[in-house]
Amino acid sequence: MAVTTRASRTRKKPPNFTMQVTNIKPGNPALLYAKPPVSIKRYPLKAKADSPSNTVSATSKKNSAMESTNSPNSNQPNSVSTTEKMLRAASTLQIPVFITTQNRAKLGNTVTELQQHLNGPHIRADVDKTLFSMITADIEKLIPAPDSTPLDVIIVGIETHICVTQTTLDLLERGHRVYILVDGVSSINPEERGIALARLRDAGAVVTSSESVLFEILGDAAHESFRTVSGLVKETKETTKGALGVFSKI
Repeated sequence: MAVTTRASRTRKKPPNFTMQVTNIKPGNPALLYAKPPVSIKRYPLKAKADSPSNTVSATSKKNSAMESTNSPNSNQPNSVSTTEKMLRAASTLQIPVFITTQNRAKLGNTVTELQQHLNGPHIRADVDKTLFSMITADIEKLIPAPDSTPLDVIIVGIETHICVTQTTLDLLERGHRVYILVDGVSSINPEERGIALARLRDAGAVVTSSESVLFEILGDAAHESFRTVSGLVKETKETTKGALGVFSKI
């Protein structure tokens, strides 16, 4: 998954839960989506991890971009860490995943840290692209038309103001609901991130955090995957913390 727990905007019929993960390299957004019954608070949204139509799409982050966009000294959120957490959670919950890379031949493949999480039956696509939006013709063929099965999409990746933005707007235009994880997106220029998130929230996306989304998907401490998912949250608590300050700016 990608976003505000917004209160009162007119929306089309709520879609099934979705999660998108944008390319963790400049210019690639990603998404994840799932179907009932996992509910998002305050919305009639549900996700069913074992549903064949549930999907998660994730764009990769190129190795060469990792330092510039995720350096501890750059004041950027650790989007790689959040993406890894969401991919691990997707595997546990069996939420389908779609991966895209941005011009792989020139910009590189998905970062090494994520490679081990890009295998398994829940990985439904690994598509290279030149579009800034991840909604390419190949990806669009793999996700349901909004008229039949609107999706709830979770987006993580970079750049927030380019690929994440264009992917989000494309999905909203098609009638899907989009959740952007503030701790899962970044920009080389950190100021671009807050501006983009504010714009996308105004456009109808929900801006939220990975921890919030994961616990909403679980819904109950009695969930069979609660221990595993809550463990993932604890592992990444510190890297997540620094990414959330952007909320005070939008």
